[in-house]
Amino acid sequence: METTIQRSPGMGATIKDGLTTFRVWAPNAEKVFVIGDFNDWNRTDFELEHEEVGYWSGVTDLAKPRQEYKYLIHYQGQELERNDPYAFEVTNSNGNSIIRDLDFDWEGDDFVMPPWNTLVIYELHVGTFNRKDPGKVGTFADVIEKLPYLADLGINCIELLPVAEFAGGISWGYNPAHPFAIEQDYGGPEGLASLVREAHKHGIAIIMDVVYNHFGPSDVDLWQFDGWSENGKGGIYFYNDHRSQTPWGDTRPDYGRQEVRQYLRDNALMWIEKYHCDGLRLDATSYIRFEGGGLGEDVAIEEGNQMMREINTELQEKYPHVLTIAEDLKGHPFITDPVSAGGVGYGSQWDMHFVHPVREVLTDTHDDSRDIQKIVDALTYSYSGDVFRRIIYTESHDEVANGKARVPEEIQPGDAESGFAKKRAILGLVLVLTAPGIPMIFQGQEFIEDEYFQDTEPLDWDKFKKHRGIFRLVSDLVKLRTGASPGTDGLRGQDIEIIHFNPETKILAYSRKAMGQPVMVILNFSAVDHLDYMIGIDDGLDWKLRVNTVWKGYDDHFSDLEVSEPEIEEQMTDQRALSGKFNIPAYAALIYTL
Repeated sequence: METTIQRSPGMGATIKDGLTTFRVWAPNAEKVFVIGDFNDWNRTDFELEHEEVGYWSGVTDLAKPRQEYKYLIHYQGQELERNDPYAFEVTNSNGNSIIRDLDFDWEGDDFVMPPWNTLVIYELHVGTFNRKDPGKVGTFADVIEKLPYLADLGINCIELLPVAEFAGGISWGYNPAHPFAIEQDYGGPEGLASLVREAHKHGIAIIMDVVYNHFGPSDVDLWQFDGWSENGKGGIYFYNDHRSQTPWGDTRPDYGRQEVRQYLRDNALMWIEKYHCDGLRLDATSYIRFEGGGLGEDVAIEEGNQMMREINTELQEKYPHVLTIAEDLKGHPFITDPVSAGGVGYGSQWDMHFVHPVREVLTDTHDDSRDIQKIVDALTYSYSGDVFRRIIYTESHDEVANGKARVPEEIQPGDAESGFAKKRAILGLVLVLTAPGIPMIFQGQEFIEDEYFQDTEPLDWDKFKKHRGIFRLVSDLVKLRTGASPGTDGLRGQDIEIIHFNPETKILAYSRKAMGQPVMVILNFSAVDHLDYMIGIDDGLDWKLRVNTVWKGYDDHFSDLEVSEPEIEEQMTDQRALSGKFNIPAYAALIYTL
């Protein structure tokens, strides 16, 4: 198998020196024409020349930027009108391709992704994040309006749900119809470029969610693109046997074709080179590498691994700061192991070993059965010898939809704003923002949004007004994690030490250490206040309280119990000669630094 691919020069409509070159891959076509505004949609006026290995191309001085066009493909007596697979813009998912380049004014943008160990990712959906008009979806401009808010929260990275042109105007985005075009209802190419540029000015990176495990399944002109297909399947861009089947349609790309791998590689490069994105999150990668997504005795698709290795290798060589993330959710180090060691080479992966056990413990209705060993296991897990090879979270678009609710609603159904639900949901946020890994929060989690995610329902900003104190708490946690608040280098290091673990009291304490700036986190997973609770302390460490998550300054309904620095006693606890006496309120997390 090939291990490297050379870029296809000039694919799609390329504008240079007043000329427009059209180039398309259609190996089974008998003739190919370009029809459009520039030739009054004449079906025989502009015929492309046949190149080697199935490519067709032609040049004209008539076609101009912003004009609409399509390819007209002749195949066995049929005349097939097709949008350009490489179109950077379409009028709509069922419309026409638009001639254009992506030479935006970046205003000197030289932003570089922050070091991965300092990242806090905020996942958002453009259509719902800041939707103001009930009759319209949210736009890139609406997200730009909230960038000062996100900067105040302290996050330094946004992960956008997919924005490639999809069928209709309302969607999660995981049904891409035109992979190179940007959803018009969101603001099109200019809107996305503006968002990236303005986010960078606020010190915020952009990671783009992309879908390479399937296309569509609706409004997909790639389907039987040049007329050829087998078994009633999708033709040259898709597998034409049982491998085409996915849970989202019969449209798995044929990774065995060099031209299809090239197409996906070119798409990945577009987000980085043309839109200045700082990373890519690849959706459902288990369905790229397994026929059935890795369930049971599944059949591997080695060609899919080859495609992902090629993308990761090229990005790492050209753009070492770019972060690629796999949503694989199979818990395999293989995903983040280097290509040189036989892995797929992702920078990080969403971690099933964190989100599932942590949510289980938080939502357990009984303290007695709450198994904090699962928390310890989640805290200490890592991939490929690097704790930042995993993305850790308690909420994501998948975890708060499809029959699953937001964490506070899962804790206390029907009463997600109770102190009980808020405190335990915040314990989850503390774990996310202090555990080894790259933390991610989902839109609205910072103000206890309790409605499950729907692409038809906007984020409830009234809850932000109601829970400004919780926002302040999450902001305090985020700024500890990013280093915006000093003295917290331990949270950005590789190490974690479990200091205290008591399954009876449900008290857990751990330390993160790096650069001589350790951070100690104490969590109470029970409804019981503990007074003068003894935890082992290393000699010479003078711990200062930085965050008490149940402080009344964050919420009037939180705890009255006084919490301060520990009193030190010469008493053996946790195999240490000294002990600290702590007051630990119910369902509280206490964070100490030196």
